[in-house]
Amino acid sequence: MASRTGGVIHDIGYRPYEGRRLSEGSIAWSLFRRGYLEAFGIGRSARAKILPMTMAVLMLIPALVIVSVIVLVSLAEGFLNYSTYINIFSVGIVIFVAGQAPVLFTRDLRSGAISLYLARPLPTWAFALIRCASLAAAIFTISALPLLLMFIGAVSNEADFTDQASDFFPAVLSVLILSVILASVTGLISALTTRRGFAVGAILISLWVSSAFVTAVQAIADFNRMDGLSQFVGLLSPFSLADGIQSGLLGGTASFLGSPEGIGMILLYVVSSIVLVLGSLLLLIRSYRRKAK
Repeated sequence: MASRTGGVIHDIGYRPYEGRRLSEGSIAWSLFRRGYLEAFGIGRSARAKILPMTMAVLMLIPALVIVSVIVLVSLAEGFLNYSTYINIFSVGIVIFVAGQAPVLFTRDLRSGAISLYLARPLPTWAFALIRCASLAAAIFTISALPLLLMFIGAVSNEADFTDQASDFFPAVLSVLILSVILASVTGLISALTTRRGFAVGAILISLWVSSAFVTAVQAIADFNRMDGLSQFVGLLSPFSLADGIQSGLLGGTASFLGSPEGIGMILLYVVSSIVLVLGSLLLLIRSYRRKAK
């Protein structure tokens, strides 16, 4: 008896999707929101929430103490400067971005999910920019909230609004610039490896070494009254770059010794920041395009 070689069709109930298809803008917003929440461990395991939430709380505690002192002692002036606050507690920002940048960039490469993301209608360059925007928004959140808390506390305690605003808003701009720089640079570093540990180490070393180098050289230059060297070396760290722009361009309080003076030097700081961000983003997009092939 001859055996049957024909195929059999089984109806297992699959149906095509008949709902509303989202636009590229909706996809972009969904990716941005998801990336922002992932940066704080939301939607992930409890273990993944420990580092980002701890850093966010540690950044807020000194601000809460300052506001408490302002209210209890009825101080209107004399508390920690907004711009100084960010640079004094920059360690918390560095640890946060070193821990969370690989979450948004390295993890997709290691799991292979990047191929699925890049197969969607969203262009490769858009995906890279959205990832950076999510990380920048997360960095801005943990950095700007303490400043906002101190500002509200000072104004509520009848401090002069104009005086506070003249220092608060340049500091917030500095935080925004710093967030964009850190997100683009650390995003690129994270996208160059599939090992999260390597990405974390590379980010920590690059940010800490550059900041320590700038601080040390500026201290030596200031002692020897070498103002030109002090200003030029400030171009080598994201923190001194952002601080130099807000102090030189908006008249905010400088945290670093080599605050830029003169139109030429201020423009050099601005252009250097733009080149650093755009260069990092272009290299990141190029890296993603290679992964998409």
